[in-house]
Order: sequence, then C-alpha cells, then structure tokens
Amino acid sequence: MLELNSEIVVSELEDNEKIRLDIYLTSITDWTRSQIKLQIDSGRATVNGKNVKAGYLIKNGDLITLKFYKEEMSAEPENIPLDIIYEDEDFAIINKPQGMVVHPAPGSYSHTLVNALLYHFDKLSNNNDKIRPGIVHRIDKDTSGLLVVAKNDKAHLSLSKQIANHTCFRHYLALLEGNLKDNTGRVETCISRSTTDRKIMCVSSTGKIAITHYNVLERFKDFCFVEFVLETGRTHQIRVHAKYFGHPIVGDKTYGSKNQKFKLNGQLLHAYKLELTHPTTGERLTFECELPKHFKNILSNLKKTQIYN
Repeated sequence: MLELNSEIVVSELEDNEKIRLDIYLTSITDWTRSQIKLQIDSGRATVNGKNVKAGYLIKNGDLITLKFYKEEMSAEPENIPLDIIYEDEDFAIINKPQGMVVHPAPGSYSHTLVNALLYHFDKLSNNNDKIRPGIVHRIDKDTSGLLVVAKNDKAHLSLSKQIANHTCFRHYLALLEGNLKDNTGRVETCISRSTTDRKIMCVSSTGKIAITHYNVLERFKDFCFVEFVLETGRTHQIRVHAKYFGHPIVGDKTYGSKNQKFKLNGQLLHAYKLELTHPTTGERLTFECELPKHFKNILSNLKKTQIYN
C-alpha cells in the first residue's frame, strides 16, 4: 500500500497566479496526474477543509490536506488458455472471451488476460508496467473479441499511434434492443464520466469527442443486429452511444434494462474484426473471429421473427 498523508500550505505562486489542483500536486509529488485525479475524485484531498474537483484553481494561502492511498499491484503468470488468432515477433492477436478482465485492477488481481499473457509469451512491451505489459488497447470485461498485444516497445508505439491516428480500425457486432431508425449512420458526441456514478460514462456537453459509425445488418421484431466501427476509443463508447440512440445493447444491465429477456452474463457485444498496419513490414492486415456460441444461438432463434434485412 502506497500512502501520502500531508498538509501543504500553498505559498510559492507568483502574484495572481492560479494553477489547477491536480497539476500542482503532480509537480510536487511522484504520483501521476491520473492517479492524483482519482484520489481527488474519491474525496481524499481537501482545500481549506472542503472537497474540491481536480480543476480547482489553487492560490497562495490555500491549505491542501492529502490522505492518498493506492494498492501496489503486479501481475503473476497464470496458465490460462488463450485463443491466439495470430502471432509473430512484434505482436499477437487474442480473441478474449466474455467475462475476462484485461488487466489487474482493485478487486480483480488475478485470472486476467495479462496473467495469461505473462504465462504464454516470453516478451511483452512495457516490461516496467507491472499490470499492463503488452496492452495496447482494452475491451470491457463482458465484451468478447479481438485485442492486439504488443511484444516489444517499438511495436507498441506503432500500434498506439495507429489507434490515435484512426488508422487501426476496430469493428464490433452487437444486438440492440428495438430497431434503429436508419440503416447506416455516424454519431459524434462528447463522452465524460457520470457526475452521479463514477463507474459509468455518459453523453454530455463536455468531455472527450467520441465518434462511432454503424450499419444495421439484420432487423428482427424487437431487436436489430448492428455492426459498429470505432473512430475514437472512449471508455464504454459503443455502449454509451447505444443508450444515447435509445436502443441499448442486449444484456447490458449497466446502460440498458435491468430486466433482460435473455439470461446472459453480459452484453452481446463482440469485437469481431481488426484492421492494422504491421509495425515492421508495413503490410496492411485484417483479422477476424466468429461470434461466441451464445451470441450465435440467440441470433439463430431470432431469425424466426425476422421482419426484413
């Protein structure tokens, strides 16, 4: 457990200078800005005895009281079977099953994808990162499908840049409640963390731009089968946009109905295709994987009520 308990009186600012609380604390501690923001959001920092936000502008004379703590985590290799779609010296493509967490986090220290990667691969990028080695991007615990894993830092940098530059395309398949009005479309909103529940995201007037493209593949009486392509990769992006449409993903009790028609262990959302450029050869590559069995079974049953394509 790492702790930081301290009282700081701000005194070194220039006349009339103001600075964000999270930026100030990053400059005087060895904690990262994201770690500090998490502590502030959790109420472990006060200014003059009051809870404030990370963007609070401090000034000379402010008394900052810190009661920070975080658990030190590291991942250990575990002999967990992996569905390896592709592998070479630079990266691997993994088909992650529904229910598997990508990397250790509070409350989930073992049985993650990273634990399995450490057992199956001798080398992964970011070896100094004890909980996220090799992880270039993530998908939710209850979302299944393809992930790219970097095996060296050069490949990691290339793949990360492709995602940032929107040249690595991630395609998803989902079953939605009800039917979308249009067969194809593009949605662009801002997505930020909910102010009432920090565990979920929401469409808001502020936050980060999130862009999703969609294409309805099949329509049923009360559902539609849709392909989504991410242009950006915000937390829970497809799930949030599906709720924004008014047609949440089937099985998603966080962003959809608590009373689901089907007995599922999570949302019917599957990352079925990845398009990327090889970090070394420059070759353009496409990888695909089938829908999970439980997803295919539900679609098969729904075809009996299909109304049009």
